[in-house]
Order: sequence, then structure tokens, then C-alpha cells
Amino acid sequence: MTVNDNALQDFIARHPRLFVLTGAGCSTDSGIPDYRDEAGGWKRRPPMTYQVFMGDSVARARYWARSMIGWRSFGRARYNAAHAALARLEHQGHIVLLVTQNVDGLHEAAGSTNVLDLHGRLDRVRCMICERVIPRPDVQVMLESANPEWVHLAASDAPDGDADLDNQDFSQFREPRCQVCGGILKPDVVFFGETVPRGRIEQAIGALESADGMLVVGSSLMVHSGYRYAQMASRLGIPICAVNLGQTRADDLLTLKVQQSCSVALDSLVA
Repeated sequence: MTVNDNALQDFIARHPRLFVLTGAGCSTDSGIPDYRDEAGGWKRRPPMTYQVFMGDSVARARYWARSMIGWRSFGRARYNAAHAALARLEHQGHIVLLVTQNVDGLHEAAGSTNVLDLHGRLDRVRCMICERVIPRPDVQVMLESANPEWVHLAASDAPDGDADLDNQDFSQFREPRCQVCGGILKPDVVFFGETVPRGRIEQAIGALESADGMLVVGSSLMVHSGYRYAQMASRLGIPICAVNLGQTRADDLLTLKVQQSCSVALDSLVA
């Protein structure tokens, strides 16, 4: 069922304990590109997998070279009206838990406190040997210091802090290493091919079981780590509303669908 934001307001009024799941569409108005088109297909090649990142030094160098360029824009991204609206809904007591598939930290920046970063945060980097966690801005300094000849390069923004930097000899790029043990450094996010930590899954399931409605904001639910909660809500008889411009994997499970920009739909809702 596809309707407008008045129906969204009614949905929230009738279901005051919401389990909220957000995806890339929530952050596109902050200038962060998304991966999928309105039919849920890939706009570009799929992102780096965990297995390739850990096993291929040139692929890892390529990742960090593109990340060095992309971080300049990604690191400056600011929350938008959708993030602000969800923070206000939380402060009004409407949200049991906000689970985000995004790795940009913009929900917290907007003032939301009850947030589960399902796929981690890109503003942290972890050593794969000693588990040391390093702020991403510190890694940016390491990258630029080790690769001064790459600093002048520019490229268009891509999802999740990536940049469309190609046609370079990435074997010449010096990747960052842990300054304590020399281990491989990896963004503290769940790559394709990795599994979401069990504790996060259990926290989300517990919150969903205590909710009386599920609100999906800006997610196509094509990734199973998000779709599973729509499936579970359906099994539990919990109504589901989605605010998304395009198709979702759970369209047949929805009680309500609002096909509007997340910022437009949510900002008018709380206004």
C-alpha cells in the first residue's frame, strides 16, 4: 500500500513503540551516495569483500587509496532532516531502538542516543592482530604522510567514503599498518563476506520483540542483515511501514509504504 506522509503520521500514532531500521537512503541528502537504484539493483560494482581485503595486498592498497580521497568529503558529511526527525521521535519516546545499516555515525551526530550501528562505524579503524582501535582521522594523517604523491588526486564520491579513483598503479600505494604490532588495519565495519557480531543481532531481536511497529527508512532491504528483521516482524504480526523511494525486498510484507525522500517525509511528519 503506497500513500503519503499523513498515513505515516497515523502509523506512528497507532504504533508508539517503534523498531526503526535505516539504510543508505537516509543519508543521501547528506551527500553520501547509495549503492542501489530504485529497483534494488547495483548502481556500481559490489563493494570490497572481507576475503579480498584480507588476502590481496594490491586490492587493499586500492581500497585505502580510494578511501584517502573519499574521506575528505565523507568525514565532513553532516546530518540531514531525516536524521534530525528520528532523533526528535526518540526524544518523544517513540523509538525502542534505531538500528542502522549505515556506517556514517550521522544518527548519533543528530542527537539519537539509542542507536545500534549494525555494520559498525567508518570513523574507527581496527588492527586485525592486536585489536587496537584508531580514529579514522588519525589514519588519514598516516595515509597522506606515507603517500604525498597521491594527495593531489581528486575523484568523485562513492558510497561509504569510497571514491571513484581508477587507472592508477595501486601497487605503489603504501597502505597503513598498525604502529604497535604492524598488523593489517581495517575499517571497523562489517564488509561483505563478514558476519554481523552475534551480540548486535541479539540486541536488535530483543528490541523488535518489544516493539509494536517497525519503521524502515531509506533501505531496500536487499541485504539479508536488514531483511531478516522485516521477516521476523511479519512472523510476529508486527506491522511494517517503509519510507523509501524505490522497491524493497519486503514490499509484500509491508502494511504501509511511503514513496518519498526520507528527509521530506520525516521532516513534515515531526513538523
